[in-house]
Amino acid sequence: MMKVIGIDEITYGANDFDTCKKFFSDWGLSLTNESASKLVFSTLNGCRVNVVREDDTAYPEPIESGPTLREVVWGVSSPDVVAEFAQRLATVAGYRNENGRVSCIDPTGMLVSFQLTQKKDVEVECGESNTWNSKPRRNAPSPIYDRAYPIEVGHVVFFVKDLEAVEKFYVENFGFVPSDRYPGRGVFLRCDPDGGHHDLFLLQTPDKKVGLNHVAFAVRDIHEVFGGGLHFDRCGWKTQLGPGRHPISSAYFWYFVNPAGGLIEYYADEDQLDENWEPREFEPAPTRFAEWAVDGGLDGHTRRQKNTEAPEGKFLTDRK
Repeated sequence: MMKVIGIDEITYGANDFDTCKKFFSDWGLSLTNESASKLVFSTLNGCRVNVVREDDTAYPEPIESGPTLREVVWGVSSPDVVAEFAQRLATVAGYRNENGRVSCIDPTGMLVSFQLTQKKDVEVECGESNTWNSKPRRNAPSPIYDRAYPIEVGHVVFFVKDLEAVEKFYVENFGFVPSDRYPGRGVFLRCDPDGGHHDLFLLQTPDKKVGLNHVAFAVRDIHEVFGGGLHFDRCGWKTQLGPGRHPISSAYFWYFVNPAGGLIEYYADEDQLDENWEPREFEPAPTRFAEWAVDGGLDGHTRRQKNTEAPEGKFLTDRK
C-alpha cells in the first residue's frame, strides 16, 4: 500500500510579501488567503504554497539565512499511516502531533510534517506526442498555452551536510525509494516504488552547505513548460536556466530565480518508475544535468533566445 502520496503543502519564509504575491500569482497559483502575516496560494489539485514572515516563531530556525523554505508537508494515504508515523517519530527532535498532522525536524534541520492528503484529483487536457511508432494525435494540433497553471508541487531539492544520514531518515522512516544516484554526492528519492522519478532530491556539495536548491511545480506537458516560461519572462522574472531537458529523469524544465528562496521550476514528462526499476549511478557532469538547455531563457516577446532581435518579416526566413 502506498503510504506517502507526495507533497501536500510547502511554506516559505520571506519578508517581501508584495513581491511574493505578484511572483506566485504570475507563476499561475491561486491566492486563497491573505493577511499581514501569511499568504496562501493553491495549485490546481489543492496543493498549498504558503509565505510567512522570516521571523515567524511557529517554525524552527531556518536552515539558511534569508528567504528560504521553512516546512514541507507530505500527504499520506490514510489516518493509519499518520498514526504509524506518529509512533515512529515520537523520539525525533521537534516532534509534534496536532490537528491530524505529525511533525518533526529532519537531519537537515527542515521541519517536515505528514497529514492525510488534502489534494484532490483533477482532470486536465494534455498534449499528446506523435512518434514514429505511435500517433495518438490525429486531426488536432498540439496545444499552445498563454501561461501555466501548475497542477501540484512535484518535488523539492535540498543541499545537505550528511547525504547518507538524510537518505536513511526518509527511507527507513517513511518508505522513500532511491531512483538514481550520484555516489557520495546526491540521491533521487521517490515516495513509493510506483511513481514519478523523484519527489525529493538530496545534494551534498564539497563544502557540505545546507539550504534550499529549488522547488518544482508539475505542469501538464512540454507545451505548458514553454508557455508558462514565456509568460513568466514577459512578467519580468529572471530565468536561471531553461528551457531544457534532464537526461536522468527525462523531464523538460525551466528554472527561475525565486524571491521567496532558491529557484523555482516548471517541469513535465518525467519518467514513471515501479518496483522493477534498478537505481543507476552517474558521475556528476553538466551533460548529466541537462541534455540541452538555453542559458538565460527565451524572450517572452520574441519567442527567441534572450538578447536577440525579433524577426523583421512575417516569416523567420524573411530577410531585408
